[in-house]
Amino acid sequence: MNFDHPAFAPYRTLIDTLDLARGLPLPRPDCLDALNAQAASLGTSHSNGLPLRFFVPGERLSARDYENHILHSGQVPTRPDTWHDVLNALVWLRFPRFKSALNMAHGLAITDEAGSARSRRRDALTVLDESGVWVISRDPALPALLAAHAWHALFRDARAEVEAGMRFVVVGHALLEKALAPYPTMTGKCLTLIAGSLDPDPAEELAVMALAGIGSPRQLAALPIQGIPGWDPANTGAAYYANQEIFRPARRIAT
Repeated sequence: MNFDHPAFAPYRTLIDTLDLARGLPLPRPDCLDALNAQAASLGTSHSNGLPLRFFVPGERLSARDYENHILHSGQVPTRPDTWHDVLNALVWLRFPRFKSALNMAHGLAITDEAGSARSRRRDALTVLDESGVWVISRDPALPALLAAHAWHALFRDARAEVEAGMRFVVVGHALLEKALAPYPTMTGKCLTLIAGSLDPDPAEELAVMALAGIGSPRQLAALPIQGIPGWDPANTGAAYYANQEIFRPARRIAT
């Protein structure tokens, strides 16, 4: 498999350790053993204190049962023959505090739901889990351009500033799955983190704290990730951002 896409940069060491480039999805009997051995080696645990482990579910779980099972056992249902689940495990291993915070937030939101319908809060948490991108920036003006869909101003006029002062970390496992065979319309949902450092490790704690303020998917700006400088060799020219089917027109930034 090709893990050369920049979205996989934060996961490179784990990808090599787990030998994922050898190929999945396959019914490799050692896949879960390798994931669990890595979790044990790193001392990875859920934020509730339970050791993190991965197991093959015996039946299909509802979204509520899935989240509650992880919350109360520390065990993540994982089908080893699907990239979707294996990449989810990869994010758990790399950013366990953030994934734990998502899971705990789901659990709290579930207890507040009166009926079977999923709340807007849980919709937002699910979007981050599947398609989330941390937008780490030293300058708050740059994420404001992103939120306003001012693509040319951000990725062309301020390209040098973006390259020097922003970092984009894909934490959504469904988006990582798409990055295995990238295409121009791949879109993430952004959690903006203003920080002095672009290192994703200290940013993880900022991401955990930022979850408390997310109540609706509408708060999460859309980002066609192939437009990030360096993420697609074709995006060096201004014409790349003129495709309004991908890069929707700018909105006026509130002042």
